Amino acid sequence: MVETLSIAVIGAPGVGKTSIIRQFIYNDFSEVYTPTRARYVYRPSVILNGNMYDLKILDLPPISSFPSSSSQEWLDLRCRGVRNANAYILVYDICCVESFEYVKMIRQQIVEHREGSSSEVPILVVGSKRDLQRQRFTPRRAVSVLVKKTWKCGYVECSAKFNWHVVLLFKELLGIAVARGMKQNHAPGIRLQGALQRNRCTVM
Repeated sequence: MVETLSIAVIGAPGVGKTSIIRQFIYNDFSEVYTPTRARYVYRPSVILNGNMYDLKILDLPPISSFPSSSSQEWLDLRCRGVRNANAYILVYDICCVESFEYVKMIRQQIVEHREGSSSEVPILVVGSKRDLQRQRFTPRRAVSVLVKKTWKCGYVECSAKFNWHVVLLFKELLGIAVARGMKQNHAPGIRLQGALQRNRCTVM
C-alpha cells in the first residue's frame, strides 16, 4: 500500500513557493511572476529508501492566518486541507524581512491551533532566493539558530532558479516525517539518487 503524505506550502506573496514546487516536480523555472490566487494541488510520487510515497502538495495562496478551527478552514476555499496536513513547508524570501515575519506568525498559529500534538507536526522553514545572497536582510546563522534551537523546526535555504537544494528540502522534510513515526516497511535512512522527471517520481 502506497502512503499519501499531505504537505502544505505556505508563505507571503512572491517568495517563490510555486517556483520551488515546480522545480522539484517538473525541473522547470519561469522568470515571470504569476501570483498564486487559488489553492492548487500537485501529486508527485517519491521513493524514500525503497518505500513509495504519494505526495499531496498544497500550494496555497497567501492566507491572512492559519485557520483556528475546522469550520473556519472550510469557510475559506484557500485553506481546504491545511489543518490536517502531515507536514508544513514555510517559505520566506531571504531578502525580505516582512516575509520572515509572516512565517513567524504562521508557525506560531500552527503550534497553537493544530489539533492533537502540534509539536510533532513536521515544519520545515525554507529561505528562498539564495542566489540573491548579497541582498539578504540578516546573516544565515542568525535565522538558522532561531529556527532550529527556539522553534525546533528544520531549516534549509534554496534557489528555485538554479535548482539548488530544492530536492534536498523535500528530502529533509520527508526525513523528519519518517523519523516522527510515519509507517515504513524497511530500515530507516534516506538515499538521494536524483529525479526521474518523466514520470514525476523522485527517488530519494
